[in-house]
This record gives sequence, C-alpha cells and structure tokens, in this order.
Amino acid sequence: MIRVAIVGAAGRMGRNLVEAIGRKKSDISVTVATVLADDACLDVDSGVLGSGVGNGIESVSDLSNHLDQFDLLIDFTEPEASLSHLAICQQHQKAMVIGTTGISAEQRQLIYEAGENIPIVFAPNMSVGVNLCFKLLEQAARVLGDDVDIEISEAHHRFKKDAPSGTALRMGEVVAGALGRDLQQVAVYGREGMGGDRDPATIGFSTVRAGDIVGDHTVTFASLGERVEITHKASSRMTFANGAVRAAIWLSEKSAGVYSMQDVLGLDKIRFEVK
Repeated sequence: MIRVAIVGAAGRMGRNLVEAIGRKKSDISVTVATVLADDACLDVDSGVLGSGVGNGIESVSDLSNHLDQFDLLIDFTEPEASLSHLAICQQHQKAMVIGTTGISAEQRQLIYEAGENIPIVFAPNMSVGVNLCFKLLEQAARVLGDDVDIEISEAHHRFKKDAPSGTALRMGEVVAGALGRDLQQVAVYGREGMGGDRDPATIGFSTVRAGDIVGDHTVTFASLGERVEITHKASSRMTFANGAVRAAIWLSEKSAGVYSMQDVLGLDKIRFEVK
C-alpha cells in the first residue's frame, strides 16, 4: 500500500487529489491530510472535503506529528511551503510529488539537490495532455525552425498568483531549447506602446486572469502566409490530480532522483526524426 500525505487538502487542488486517490482501485490511499491551523476544515474528514464521502482520515495541521503515517507526499501549495515540506521529506526519506508553480531558479536548485537523497517528481503541470503537448512543441519547433514567430498565450482563473504560468514557461523552455536559444535571453513578457520590428528570435508571452478558467495554453508558430497552433484546454482540475496520482504510483518504485512527467509517461523514450 502506498501511503500518501496530501498537504493543503482544503484547497482547490488538495480536494481533487483526495478525490482522485479515493477513486483509484490500486494500492494507494490518503493516510495524512493537512490544512492550515486556522482553517475551518481542520479535523474534518478529508474524504468529505474531496468527494463528500468520508475516508476516515481527519485533516491535521502539523505534518511533523504524522511522519510515520505516510511514505509519499503530494504538494500543490506555494513555493515557500513546498520547500518546507521538501526539507521534512528529505530529512525523513519520504518521496515527493511537486506540482507547485512559481518556483524560482534558486528554489528549483534546492529541489534538485534534495533529489540526490529522495525520489521526486517535479513538474509544472501533471496533465497527461499538457505533457504530450510538450513533446509536440519540441517537434514543431524543430520542423518550423527559425522561419516563424513564436507566441505563447495562457489564461487562468482570477485567483492564480504567478504569471506567466509554470506551464507556459515550460512550453517556452521546450521551444527555446529545441531552437538552441536561451529563454531568459529571448522571452518578451507583454508588449505596450510603439515598438520597432519584431525580433524574430524572441518568444512572446501573454497572460489572462479571469473568472474560473481552469487553464488554457496556446503556442502559435506564425509565418507569412500560415500559422500552426498547439493548444491545450483544461476543463477540470481533476486532470492534474489524476496525473499527480499516476506520478505517485510510478515514483513509489523509483530510487533517488528528480523526475519529470515526461519520465512518468515514457515520453522521454519517444524520438521524432526530422528529414
């Protein structure tokens, strides 16, 4: 049995994670669910928070008091909280699935250092469809090369704090990498006022925050006369939760290291040839 701790169990993703694990028929279950100490959901059955059906695991506020009750932790919280949970997992040899976005380069380095001691899946987006898009974007960039202008647009709900989204940034990294560019050097985050001709090496980003949009991402490859668009639209957070659970099951048999969803899905083994 894979014993899983869900941190932030009262949040939007936390509830979906509890429900997704509850639906699985395999040997995985929620054994610890944490919420903030002042949350009204403290001591509430986590299954009720997820699907409305109790699972017998009441939410708690202090993860450190329940270290012997889980083997793997799933975290979709915020960067600072994720790093705190990472330190606990590293100290006590617990595997970790990290879906938190807004992670800085310095914070990412800490995750990779922890991966020398514990197994970690770290991905900006756990959706199977999004990770397939990463592979398609790599191929599209290699085929279309330097003959197109590249723009990335994303839209999320009004409550999302980081912008551009971690998924949009990862899409930019994939495309830039395929073209031999450094995203930090070529990214343009929004445009305003009068400007000169577009630098063909740049990769543009645009962001929408509105309503309850779960997550839309489009990468446009545009030339004079035609354009190619690769789009992913999420209609439910359950797609991210299902991916995270899939990652957790896969990770339970792995040794120390930092893995991506490309590894989980076996997409790293797929190779396209451009002739």
